[in-house]
Amino acid sequence: MSPEKYYLKPNVVIEPMVDRWYAWSHLISPATAAMNIVGRHLSIMESYVMAPEIHAEAVLNPQMKGGPFMDLAGNRAEEVAALKDSTLAKRHNMVRFAQAVKELDDLLRNEAKGFALEQLYKKVPDILKGYVELFYDRNNNPDFRFFEALLYESEFYDKSAQSIALWVTDNDHRPFCLSTPRLEEKDVLLLDLPLADPAIDELARMKKTPQTIEYIADLLKIPAAKMDLFHSFFTTEALPEYSRYQGDKIRMRYFGHACILIETKDISILVDPLISYYGYQSDVAHYSDIDLPDTIDYVLITHNHQDHILFETLLPLRHRIKNIIVPRTSGGKLEDPSLKLMFNSIGFNNVTEIGEMENIRFADATITGLPFTGEHSDLNIATKACFKVQIDGFKLLFMADSRVVEPALYEHVSKITGPIDVLFLGMECDGAPLSWLYGPLLTKKIQREQDGSRRLSGSDCAKGMSLVEIFKPKELYVYAMGQEPWLEFISSIKYTDESNPIIQSQKLIDLCKEKDIISERLYGEKELFYEKN
Repeated sequence: MSPEKYYLKPNVVIEPMVDRWYAWSHLISPATAAMNIVGRHLSIMESYVMAPEIHAEAVLNPQMKGGPFMDLAGNRAEEVAALKDSTLAKRHNMVRFAQAVKELDDLLRNEAKGFALEQLYKKVPDILKGYVELFYDRNNNPDFRFFEALLYESEFYDKSAQSIALWVTDNDHRPFCLSTPRLEEKDVLLLDLPLADPAIDELARMKKTPQTIEYIADLLKIPAAKMDLFHSFFTTEALPEYSRYQGDKIRMRYFGHACILIETKDISILVDPLISYYGYQSDVAHYSDIDLPDTIDYVLITHNHQDHILFETLLPLRHRIKNIIVPRTSGGKLEDPSLKLMFNSIGFNNVTEIGEMENIRFADATITGLPFTGEHSDLNIATKACFKVQIDGFKLLFMADSRVVEPALYEHVSKITGPIDVLFLGMECDGAPLSWLYGPLLTKKIQREQDGSRRLSGSDCAKGMSLVEIFKPKELYVYAMGQEPWLEFISSIKYTDESNPIIQSQKLIDLCKEKDIISERLYGEKELFYEKN
């Protein structure tokens, strides 16, 4: 008699981690990982160990949401201190690396005065020698870049830091992921497993294809003492089969935040995947991964922020994704790591870069990379792209969090694209200050006033209206607002009707309706059908 086969429960979270912190792209790229370990993780852990009660009070204050405070029930200072000591012991080379980056910045600031740089290579900290190139910009300001591909082959990319946590969720509440590490919990299974490990694909396949528990337990090397917990993650009940779209139209499905699925009977395109879990009651109607095709032809990534690249969604989908399209960069700048190298390092071997105004053509569709301005605190970051998706003659434009700092740019673009049928625009127009996300990468303290003026902000009503006037869409949808409850742990956003992004986006929607443009702020889920032109 054959052993019984089981499915992975639909609400089992496969949580990716680096040194027990929630894994996001800046913890994979070696240079940004080093800076975040020192500038974020160690700093927060030290603060918590010294005064856990301050953290406990801060996380109860809505105004402190997204701040550097651990959201841990009770006083767990001993466990956090142990994690801090373990991090210092295991990542001593990363700590030295981060210190060396600061030393190199100081060296260039103090000694690179517009003359030849070759002699300064002797003074580059030893740990960085051979990994950096020194240069001047056209205004004689000194800087350096990494040979980033070499860092992935060095001691500074250690896959043993990576792991996953398996647990069952039944609600949307979770601690803010950038400030709270994953500690031991009785109902959470921690597995030291590199994110590129194909065993993760085998586990994810079990949502739809049953397998014996013995088979997957052996692949994942589950300890005997954890087998009862491991068994609790599986069921004999199959999920409903996905019904592939077979119509002659274009189907658009909104999955929340910036995640849009575009389907025809021939192709499927998924933009900025961030999917809620299926299997628990929610006050917000929403699609889940059960509503995704068994094969996803193209995944489009607009930019390198944690709410647009979510490994928790992407890793379980890895075996279903045929192609990932990412913005091109090869500059080696600390603040602008390569997405292609990052994705390759964690097991995605189907990554294609696209530049501005470049096209990828297939079947009756074309994907075009368009300029993406703003939302990056005025840092020189090239790894960002808006996307035009054209199917036959029907055009959809995904502007993500782009802030229209110069409308003339998109006037030039529109001469090439022509009018757009459907425009998707992010309008989180306040945004966090520069230091909220990029602070660990800064080696010189920025003035508070400067920090507050350089924000991670999208378009407001006036800037959004300029896009409407330029691209003349028939429909406009405000998205990427971080409103859905399953986004709070990654974005820390919680709006009220008086919040400026809500007010600004509603103004734009009302103005569009006055012009007979169909418009709406998306929330939860939405399905639309379009005729091909």
